[in-house]
Amino acid sequence: MGKIKAAIIGSGNIGTDLMYKLERSDVIELTAMIGIDADSDGLKRAKQKGYTVFTNGIEGIIENPHIAEIVFDATSAKAHVRHAKVLKELGILTIDLTPAARGPFFCPAVSSNQSSGELDNVNMITCGGQATIPIVHAVNQVADVSYGEIVATISSLSAGPGTRANIDEFTITTRRGIEEVGGADRGKALIILNPADPPILMRDTVYCEVKNMDESAIRKSITEMVEKVKEYVPGYRLRQDPMFDGNRVTVFIEVEGAGDYFPAYAGNLDIMTAAAMRVGEDFARSMLKEKAAESLI
Repeated sequence: MGKIKAAIIGSGNIGTDLMYKLERSDVIELTAMIGIDADSDGLKRAKQKGYTVFTNGIEGIIENPHIAEIVFDATSAKAHVRHAKVLKELGILTIDLTPAARGPFFCPAVSSNQSSGELDNVNMITCGGQATIPIVHAVNQVADVSYGEIVATISSLSAGPGTRANIDEFTITTRRGIEEVGGADRGKALIILNPADPPILMRDTVYCEVKNMDESAIRKSITEMVEKVKEYVPGYRLRQDPMFDGNRVTVFIEVEGAGDYFPAYAGNLDIMTAAAMRVGEDFARSMLKEKAAESLI
C-alpha cells in the first residue's frame, strides 16, 4: 500500500515524542526532523535513528520540498504564522500542534475526516482542548450545551517554554474549540500549572450548562466518547462518574501519557502528539487512496 512521507519541524519535547510515535505508523514514513539548534536532544536522537536532520528551520523544507507531503509543526504559535504561509505555497499539508489556529480545528474523536485535497492546514487546538472538547461534544450531542468551561491542570514540570509562552493563545484557542468543535454556545478555558512533587498526572474538569438535561443519555454519550478517545490515547479515563446538579454537568478527566519520550505524568503533551498522529494517519490514508485511484485512470 505504501506510505506518505512526513517531516517534523520543531525538535523540542513535542516534536521528539511525535518522532517516536510516527516511527510505528503503518501509513506514514517519517523522513526528517527540522530544528534550529544542532545541539537539541531531538535532533541528536533523530540523527541517531537515521532521519535526515536540518538545523536551518523552515528553510530546510523550502530547499527540499519533496522530502515530505505532510509536515507536523511543533514549534510555536508565532513561528507557525510564517510556516503556514510557506507550506501552503509549497503544497504541503500541515498539521499544526501550536495554538496558532491558521487552519480549521481538528480533534480526531470528533472532527470528520475530509479529503486531503480540501485542506492545506489543520490545527490540533491545545492539549486541554484535545482532552476536554470530546466531552463537551458528547454532552452537546444529547443535551445542547449553552455554556462549556474547562480547567486543565498539568504538572509544572510538563510545561516547557513553548507552553508557557503560549498561555494566552491556549485560553483563546481552547475557548474557540469548545464552541466551534465542542458545540457549546459559549466557552471558557483555564490552565493551571501545579508544582506538586511528585508531579501530578494531567487532570481536566469539564463543566457544562445544558438546555435539555437527560442524565442517562449524557452519561451514555460521555462513556462512549471516552472509549473513542482511548483508541489513540490509552491513558485517557474518567476519574469518577459525571456529576449532575440542576442543568449543570461536571466531568473529571485524567490523562496518563504513554511514556514514549515524556514521563507518564506528562499526559498533556502525550495527548497532543497522539492526536496529531491519528489525524496525520487519517489524512495519509486518504492520500494513498487518491493516489491509488489516480493510478487506475
